Amino acid sequence: MVRTPYSRAVVAELRMVPWARWDPAAKAWRVPFRSFEELRRRWPAIEDSARLAEPEERRKREASRRNSPEHADRLAEAAERRRNRYPVPEDALPPLERVLQTHAGCAVFEAITGEVVEPTVAERFYPGVVAVTGTLVWATRRSPTHDELVRAWPAREKTGPAETARGWWQPTIAVLREERRRAASLERARATRRSRAA
Repeated sequence: MVRTPYSRAVVAELRMVPWARWDPAAKAWRVPFRSFEELRRRWPAIEDSARLAEPEERRKREASRRNSPEHADRLAEAAERRRNRYPVPEDALPPLERVLQTHAGCAVFEAITGEVVEPTVAERFYPGVVAVTGTLVWATRRSPTHDELVRAWPAREKTGPAETARGWWQPTIAVLREERRRAASLERARATRRSRAA
């Protein structure tokens, strides 16, 4: 019987041992004697993976990950995404309530707040958006629904550098297809959660 902390690497190694099987009652892997040599051959990898899966080792890795500067950057990016805003040039405002593509994916702009974007925020989180003549202002955005993506018209021509610099443009058919697939999957997942809750 082999009992270790859960680890995908351990499971992958034990699945490669012939006739090894998981016993849910014992919460352990049962390996017959006829597979002993294969288990012995794979044991160093199993032992190393199990050691890394120990709770204390996981806590150490999690603490070092949280103290890294990359973790702080990811938290700041997530907080900015939750604000549901996007900078747009004040002299090239996007049409409202229409599916458009941005550097952050497809979006529907709901309103232009008129609040001026701080240059440091724009440089850090939206480096692709540039105001050629005026300044950048905030626009509130949301994710398009599957129905809106189906009704959206794709771009007839390839997007030029001027459109990508202003931060929004009409999406291509390939982008729309991928966004439709993703939106349909999300809507199915929401419907499943609602039906389970009811």
